[in-house]
Amino acid sequence: MSSQVRPTMLPIQWLLLAAMAVWGLNLSAVKALTENFDVMTLASVRMVVAVAALTVLIGWRCGHLPRLSRRQLVGVAGCAVLMVYGNQILFAAGLERSTATHAALIMALSPMISSLLTALVFGERLSPTRTAGIVLGFAGVAAVVLHRPSATLVSGGLGDLLLLCSVASFAAGGVAVQRLADRIDPLAISWAVHVAGTALLLFHTAWSAESAAQQLITSSWRTWALVLFSGIVATALCAVIWNRAIASIGAARTTIALYWVPIFGVAFAVVTLGEPLTAWHLLGLAAVLTGSFLGAKR
Repeated sequence: MSSQVRPTMLPIQWLLLAAMAVWGLNLSAVKALTENFDVMTLASVRMVVAVAALTVLIGWRCGHLPRLSRRQLVGVAGCAVLMVYGNQILFAAGLERSTATHAALIMALSPMISSLLTALVFGERLSPTRTAGIVLGFAGVAAVVLHRPSATLVSGGLGDLLLLCSVASFAAGGVAVQRLADRIDPLAISWAVHVAGTALLLFHTAWSAESAAQQLITSSWRTWALVLFSGIVATALCAVIWNRAIASIGAARTTIALYWVPIFGVAFAVVTLGEPLTAWHLLGLAAVLTGSFLGAKR
């Protein structure tokens, strides 16, 4: 049995690792983009680019757009609110106030949060080991957050809280995707979820964002290069990889790959943005990774 499973799982695992590296780099890219766009404009333009890329992919592979039943449309709508609309607003707003390094640490809590939500949905009991992991993981993040200078604690703390909410929103959507993936192709799920979520973002942006067109027109080619990377590679392609992995190996095993995001994220933030790396960051990273590993154990 193992000789038959390994050839199937190995490509998924390597693709997941590549996606985690891209997501780590994307933290620095989005942080840089927050200097050029307001939160709603940034979230909307990234998702519009992602939907365009997903539409090309699904047209090339399937030749037509997916047809979904009413029940499936309801499920897709719920995933869109959690994984695109809510997640992108919280993610961009959090990064605007926090740092890419802190975002990487907070994203490391995702496997633990996903495991907790799965336990709640399916009625699993939390063991003492998993409870200890939860406490340790949050303690690691708290140690880094509370070590901020007092002048930046309030704004940065709010940003970290928004990032934590974005992780919880994405994890909740992942649980729903696992159910949808039993009957819908992962690429079709990615396309439908992003189309619905982007429509919500555009409607919200039209009512709330100011001078969005001016921000887009005056942006440099470097800014647009970051937008295209973030929308096409980090959002569209990596979402397809993520949903395909959930369909192949399940949400719990897929989220284990997220342990790599903070490692890549912290490294890219230090190298590309020049963010400081202190002993508190290393201590927090060790605590979060260990806590998330224990918290995600069954």
